[in-house]
Amino acid sequence: MAIGDLIRDLRRARGLSQGGLADAVNDAYRTTLTREYVSKWERNKVAPTRVYLARLSSVLDVPLAVLEGEVNRRRFLTDVAATAIAPVVASDLLTTGFAARLQGGPSTDLWEEKLATYGTDYMSLGANDIQRRVAGELVVVQQQLDQPRLWSVASRLMTLYAKTFPGSDGSKAVGWYRMAAQAADESGDVDARVWVRGRAAIALGYEGASLGVADMLADQAMAISKRPSLGLLNAIMGKAHTAAIRGDHDSARRLLTEGRRVFDVAASYEQTSDYAVPYWRMNVFTSLLAARLGDEKTAVDAQDAARRELPPELPRFATHLEMHRGLMLARSGDKHGGAQYAQTALNQLPPEKHSLTLRMLMDEIKA
Repeated sequence: MAIGDLIRDLRRARGLSQGGLADAVNDAYRTTLTREYVSKWERNKVAPTRVYLARLSSVLDVPLAVLEGEVNRRRFLTDVAATAIAPVVASDLLTTGFAARLQGGPSTDLWEEKLATYGTDYMSLGANDIQRRVAGELVVVQQQLDQPRLWSVASRLMTLYAKTFPGSDGSKAVGWYRMAAQAADESGDVDARVWVRGRAAIALGYEGASLGVADMLADQAMAISKRPSLGLLNAIMGKAHTAAIRGDHDSARRLLTEGRRVFDVAASYEQTSDYAVPYWRMNVFTSLLAARLGDEKTAVDAQDAARRELPPELPRFATHLEMHRGLMLARSGDKHGGAQYAQTALNQLPPEKHSLTLRMLMDEIKA
């Protein structure tokens, strides 16, 4: 079976157009793939390079060995497509949604357990894996929004879903962050209202994307409640990053001091959840902020502190720290050396562990 025929069949199984497949690759890898080029692949006019095969493997959720021909492609499609690679297509989503409405759906406690699992999985899985799973959950939970607590669940799922899109894409990530904030308001849960806004602010501020939205959501979180919490901490640190990127170093340093004060009260003991900010993660936030400020001593101290407690099962965050060093080199004047250092660190991380945030950080270093 020719590679072009396989790409076409996998794309159709996902319910994607040729342009949709190109967009999915571009969203995940910050590339400029076009519909026309996908068409050339599918007509076997041009063969994808190994780099693009790896990217298609991730986006289409198939083993790279299948795309490279090491596994019989036709047998793979015939024997496995209905289970291993079948996407949550429209008909499945509709069935799931109506079934949830008719049967009542998961209990609130079960939803909280699901959120805890997603919070852990997010730290180690790729954006595409999380995105597909959370999309299905959102279809289910929207059938149960007659309870305020489930608006809180929905708001946190929306925030996680938003994180799977590049923050610079206002039509996707920012739109979901705004909707998550509205959903949290429907819940009447102060902690949820602060948390979803703070999480959005640190996500956008760390990525250096949509800074106006990051500031707005951070300001809203800080106005809702001054009580020390992880949501407030995220909001403060997100606003610190936007200030640093804009060149307002005094405000960034003041916010870092405030963030440390809140962290001292609200820090997490849990180590590996997106809903937690333990010591090592606070130092990852600080490391990048200090690198952006040109404060080498603070950055290096934060990097060393983070490495001492960083769980070994989270290599992506170790890559973040190395790339922060690349940013420091670039900002000190060694632009080529900084970019090369960061790119080497990124290349050492398996492609399936790459994240949208890492790719945006690489763009910032090169710029």
